[in-house]
Amino acid sequence: MRAVLPGKPQARPQAVGTARWEGLRLVVFVSGKGLMILDGPHSLLQTIYPEECHALLAVAIDDITGKIAVASSEEVYVYRPYGKIEGLLRWSVQFTVKRYEQEPEDVALSWGTDGDLLIGSESLRLYQTTIEETEIWCQQLSRPVRLAQFSHDANLLASTGRYDRLIKLWRRQSFGASDTRFDYTYLAHPTAVTAIHWRRPRNRHQASDHVLYSICADQKVRIWAAMDPHGVQGLQLWAEVDMQESIQPRQLDSATQSRDRFAFIIDSQDFRSAAAAAVKRVAEVDSYESHALDHLEEVVRGEPELCVVLDRHGHMSAWGMENVGCKVRKPTDIFNIAHVENLRVDFSESGSRADGNTQLVSFSDEQADPPITLLAHHFDGRIEWLGCRLDALFDPSPSRERIRKRWLWTGHDKPVEKIVRSTSGKAIISRATSSDALIWRQMYGGSDLGLTLFSSLNCPEHTHRTWLLREGDFVINLHYYSISLWDARTSPASHVGAIPFNIEGQLMCLVQLPQDVADPATLHVAAITTKKQGIVFSISLPEDLDKSSGPRAASTPCLERFCAFTLDVREALSFMQPVDPAGSAMPVSSSLDTFAKDIAISCSAEGRVRSWAATLNVDGRTVEWLPTSTVETCINDPFSAAASSTRKVAVVDASKTRLTIWDMHSGQLEHKAQYGDLDVVQDLDWSTTPDNQALLAVGFPHKVLVLAQMRYDYLNTGPAWAPVREIYIKDSTPHPIGDSTWLGSGNLVIGAGNQLFVYDKSIDSSDEILSDLFVPVHKQGRMDLFELVAFLNGSLPVFHPQFLSQCMLAGKTLPVQKIILGLYEALKFHTDGDEVDSFVSMAPEDFFMSDKESSRSQEHSKELEYEHGDGTNEGFSDNLEDVAISLNQILMRVSIPQLSSHSQMHLADIIECVAMAEKHRRSMDENAMRYLLFFRQCMIRKRQIPPDRAGISHREIVWAYHSVSQDILVDLISRQFHGRMLWEHARECGMFMWMTDLTALVYKCLSSQAASQQLTKVQRAQFEVIARNEYTKSDEKNPIDCSLYYLALRKKNVLLGLWRVAAWNREQASTQRLLSNNFHEPRWKTAALKNAYALLGKRRFEYAASFFLLAGNLQDAVNVCVHQLQDLQLAVAVARVYEGDDGLVFRMLLENKVLPLAASEGNRWLATWAFWMLGRRDMAVRSLISPVHTLLDTVEAPKLQAKSYLANDPALVVLYKQLRGKTLQTLKGAARIAPKDEWDFVMQNARMYDRMGCDLLALDLVRNWEFLVPPKEVPPNEESMPDPRKMLRRRSSLVVDDLTSPKSPTGMRSGVGKPPPQKVFEEPEASSLLDSFGF
Repeated sequence: MRAVLPGKPQARPQAVGTARWEGLRLVVFVSGKGLMILDGPHSLLQTIYPEECHALLAVAIDDITGKIAVASSEEVYVYRPYGKIEGLLRWSVQFTVKRYEQEPEDVALSWGTDGDLLIGSESLRLYQTTIEETEIWCQQLSRPVRLAQFSHDANLLASTGRYDRLIKLWRRQSFGASDTRFDYTYLAHPTAVTAIHWRRPRNRHQASDHVLYSICADQKVRIWAAMDPHGVQGLQLWAEVDMQESIQPRQLDSATQSRDRFAFIIDSQDFRSAAAAAVKRVAEVDSYESHALDHLEEVVRGEPELCVVLDRHGHMSAWGMENVGCKVRKPTDIFNIAHVENLRVDFSESGSRADGNTQLVSFSDEQADPPITLLAHHFDGRIEWLGCRLDALFDPSPSRERIRKRWLWTGHDKPVEKIVRSTSGKAIISRATSSDALIWRQMYGGSDLGLTLFSSLNCPEHTHRTWLLREGDFVINLHYYSISLWDARTSPASHVGAIPFNIEGQLMCLVQLPQDVADPATLHVAAITTKKQGIVFSISLPEDLDKSSGPRAASTPCLERFCAFTLDVREALSFMQPVDPAGSAMPVSSSLDTFAKDIAISCSAEGRVRSWAATLNVDGRTVEWLPTSTVETCINDPFSAAASSTRKVAVVDASKTRLTIWDMHSGQLEHKAQYGDLDVVQDLDWSTTPDNQALLAVGFPHKVLVLAQMRYDYLNTGPAWAPVREIYIKDSTPHPIGDSTWLGSGNLVIGAGNQLFVYDKSIDSSDEILSDLFVPVHKQGRMDLFELVAFLNGSLPVFHPQFLSQCMLAGKTLPVQKIILGLYEALKFHTDGDEVDSFVSMAPEDFFMSDKESSRSQEHSKELEYEHGDGTNEGFSDNLEDVAISLNQILMRVSIPQLSSHSQMHLADIIECVAMAEKHRRSMDENAMRYLLFFRQCMIRKRQIPPDRAGISHREIVWAYHSVSQDILVDLISRQFHGRMLWEHARECGMFMWMTDLTALVYKCLSSQAASQQLTKVQRAQFEVIARNEYTKSDEKNPIDCSLYYLALRKKNVLLGLWRVAAWNREQASTQRLLSNNFHEPRWKTAALKNAYALLGKRRFEYAASFFLLAGNLQDAVNVCVHQLQDLQLAVAVARVYEGDDGLVFRMLLENKVLPLAASEGNRWLATWAFWMLGRRDMAVRSLISPVHTLLDTVEAPKLQAKSYLANDPALVVLYKQLRGKTLQTLKGAARIAPKDEWDFVMQNARMYDRMGCDLLALDLVRNWEFLVPPKEVPPNEESMPDPRKMLRRRSSLVVDDLTSPKSPTGMRSGVGKPPPQKVFEEPEASSLLDSFGF
């Protein structure tokens, strides 16, 4: 839902118009340079800003064609409608007419029949607008026309000028386009005519008598009718209503009396239809006897016209007029219908006579409730949309609500440039220029969409910054060389005082400082410049009647200088902004530390963002500032930045098209978005939900995009922020957005042109923008924005797939089994509408048991029996696999309220994977189970994800790499691909990155050389399987497909044999001849290299890599795999198979490619794998905590991706805990990590668990984490470090001593630890291997 404040209407008699066109009630009015078209109090159809025009003066709408004419001082614009049939009603310009008057301010417009348009000013001009503009009549006048209006059949035209007491009545003599003539007579009045109104006939096509109502400055309504149609005087005075005498107050108190009168006419047709609607409503809804309704039915029988007279104090007198126009008027033809009080129309009390004027226009709509609508155009800049029921309006008994205000249209007459909210968001101030401002307060009640105009402020000096105090009661304006205080409790706001100042630098911001809770009446604000200089000002406010104001409350507002200060920061500041929103009142903290509330952020040209807290010393008259956090965004010359009270900061780069969102706690990048060149970010506004979730409104020229926090999703690499709402205003106004802000209730205010749009929190869950967020089925329809954010970023139920996955990563297998069993029991007899316990009857303590308690439970779980109700499931097996099958069948037909349909499908996959992993639990370790769980999950969801994200991540590769059950994993993976594993399958499972040893026995018992040979045999066996499958994957059996694999295996003869049988291939002869040569000879090595480079030129990269291997050039083959094929895994596999893990090329690949890649991307999983492969297990442990680029000798700055929250997976803490006590090297690496860094690492992971919705796992982490025991004395150097095993709190005999032969990258570069020379490989005969292929 949307409410609109379309702008300040012009204070002119023809500034507002209305018509009923094709069943649609349209209201038009002019404000500033804009034309507003509405079809309801909250429904703005279109805003039109004519090009190169001055302020608009008058508007008229044709109820036959729907055309709109609007006049400025120079031109008249005619707009015609289109798109109504298509459901998108809009108006476009048809033509323009130039005006050449000397006094262009007076202008009148009126539509006749057949598209005739009258333009009146210093002359009357009639145009035919059917096809194009054609002037068909022109008459010069002695004085400019102010009012001109055709009768409904266009036979008569009434016109009058400013302060004119004569109405000139024009009678049309002919209707021809070539010969249009008018004659005229005068209708004399004693004083100036202020308004005219033609009676509307019941049917436009039916002939009817002309009746004209005129209102005069003598406060009388005169009725003119054609009593003598053949007379020279076209209309004669039939009767008059004295408005002054019509209302006689019943009290003599002068405060309840007013000499001002206002009147409006209700035509007979509108009166009859509104009375019928009132009778129908009483019959259907109220069904009780009503004296007011009986009175109304009696009045409506005569089908009278109504003249309603009001005064400023709510008194109303209604007069009925029957038989209007009869030659002999009876005394009973004019009669009083009602004289009532409490008619609440907000007439202005302005001292100016012009501003105090009000025009009233009424119309009826049988379908509306209430059926009678009254538009009150107040010349002080307001239009009230009022609704009433006739039985309530004319009820003679006392009534409190006779008329209901549905909406108020007001606002600026110039484009809105800035909107500033109060601290709580209950009030805002909007500035149209640097000096004119309006203060608004939010209305509460049936609808909190409304903004009430509270006060106005006209400051003669340019305003640089503004701050609202006490919900808009007072305003602080910061100017370039002074600061001023304004009292806005009255309208317009009054100037309290100003203080001049002289300070170095350009002013950046105005921010309110934390206030003393003991003295809430004294506030402090600080002005800060680019030179890091600042001044604090103290504001003493008068007593707040609604709250206790403290001992220092002043009788009158007072502004004084408090102190000056300098920010202690080295870098130059580009800009500084207050935290938005500031939140609730900021009390003074007794200590200034990093836990203090942020009040501002600063940003340097290098993109360094700091958050600032401050505390006041009132007695010492000083202020102290502290930077609470710092984020290096690596964004040079940022355009803007904005921070929220939840320590989130959004930064826009210099191009204004890239947005990043950062977490100030951890310095992590949470969101990055690149928008198009036309989508320039120009505004950022933060809001906070009641449960402390953040919302960001990103303002573009013609739209606002609302981003909401999402849970961290490391398993699916999901976004941390997502758009939940997109608000386009271009359909309503072509003017670009000036500014926007959030109200405290969650409503969003957008200023565009001279209009304010207010959008509520209700959003449509079927909106296309929410399609990827998988909103639960039961939440379809309208949703509260805060409710949606709580769903997207709230705590998860324990059966949510993400919670189950994180439990498996954390090694909590038993709780996962209990969850699956508990969910089965909860859903076994579930029916629609039943609630599902988020804990499935489990105690929270089950999730944060210590290791000792967990091992005890694991022993007990071996005897766990699954019981199923009352014995109805007789054939049910007692194992988890059967439970999973039954539960997944239930999930196919039952919708869980806490889950979306997508999450429920994911849950079924997780349950199936857990059951499959549990089936093999006794034969594999925890790391293998972790890998198997997510590998199986990846295979199930393979078709649901894009190809570039297919395959497992480096996280799963590391789990498998540290597993001692790799033989079982290899067997299960081969079964997954039905024994037909191709390279794409091997890449998906990461096999050639994680395969190390078959069993721990090999690692312990074999020498390093024997272990390497054993490993090489295993790898080569798997690689040969892939080579064979690549060859046989197509019917034609192309040897090219397997060339790289066989040559990496050094089996050239096998490849030669395959080419011998590939007679269909046109390259057979040349390739066979080439492969028959001895490539140990330099000549044939050169030939192979030439062929490799030729193939590179033809972009046959994989085949080129195979020829590099044929030439014995492993380095170039690896480079082709990395750079041209973009396949790092293939490069690793080829290098490991070709020369083993101790090969120089493989180690160079790790040092020069893998580790720099991990550093630039911040990929800790890839880094720890590479360090472990290099034998630097201490570095492998340190890379889990420290940023990877800090561990390498590289000057290249990491990419922005390295700062992403995805680089800090909470599963890293599980791996760190597992590895740090595994060997002496890992203990040594853990010992080099500062205790504070480990503390920050644990706390950061706890926050990430919390952000993932896994609060229980966060509690488990901080409750059961064991820190290493730091050494009593710090060693002078690394060599003198004591035994690392003494740092363990629990002595273990399983720590492996691996300090004797480290394999460091540095050692490799210096020649230390080089592998022994490779033995010459003897190629087997081709005839001995061809049987494997069926030849």
